[in-house]
Amino acid sequence: MKVGAVIITMGNRPDELRALLDSVAKQDGDPVEVVVVGNGSPVPDVPEGVRTIELPENLGIPGGRNVGVEAFGPGGRDVDILLFLDDDGLLAGHDTAELCREAFAADPELGIISFRIADPETGITQRRHVPRLRASDPMRSSRVTTFLGGANAVRTKVFAEVGGLPDEFFYAHEETDLAWRALDAGWMIDYRSDMVLFHPTTAPSRHAVYHRMVARNRVWLARRNLPALLVPVYLGVWMLLTLLRRPSRPALKAWFGGFREGWATPCGTRRPMKWRTVWRLTRLGRPPVI
Repeated sequence: MKVGAVIITMGNRPDELRALLDSVAKQDGDPVEVVVVGNGSPVPDVPEGVRTIELPENLGIPGGRNVGVEAFGPGGRDVDILLFLDDDGLLAGHDTAELCREAFAADPELGIISFRIADPETGITQRRHVPRLRASDPMRSSRVTTFLGGANAVRTKVFAEVGGLPDEFFYAHEETDLAWRALDAGWMIDYRSDMVLFHPTTAPSRHAVYHRMVARNRVWLARRNLPALLVPVYLGVWMLLTLLRRPSRPALKAWFGGFREGWATPCGTRRPMKWRTVWRLTRLGRPPVI
């Protein structure tokens, strides 16, 4: 199976990007073709053979990744698998691409693989990087209902069937939007603890727009994908969880501003998932109300 990789960058981590590209070049098996997208910024120097695209403006994470997908033909059809990797990450092993090939070849229903993210210094995987509710054991691989945006592999047939990431989200929850659409189309998602991306431990709230985007996109996610009966339940549960976490006053103000924005602005095409998909999500351990 042919494997490609999409990496988006703001051009501000040239050393980390070079190390990541070196780790991709060292993968076993046939070479992985790489496209680096400069998301509103020039692309730093890259090794020979790595393709680059420089966008005149920052399209956000999903928009930048979609441009990278299209660099491999419509829907990425020139390859069978696409890796999506954060530019400050590093593939821990030389066998990740081969493990992806084996996994997708062995399971025709498998559409997406979520890698394990580990801190390069401590080896610790943050709880939020295990894409399931029972996240206490990051070394346990399992079927899951979503995936990690900067450390994953997608069978390109998924894009051909359900479309790409939602450009309008810009940042936050775009992976879950794609995951729900893929699951609704019959694809499965695996979390694999043996496929590791080293990435420094960080907090998502380091982004200035975090609280607003998380709230706005949560509303869009529900409006786009959930049956009407579940929309208020899902959003009510997340509002309660947000309040229980006791964010600071400025963070809470930004969150409620984003929540209102999510209702007041277009969310894109609404395609509610089938009730059998709701049941599938429930059986996988995460019903779409949390």
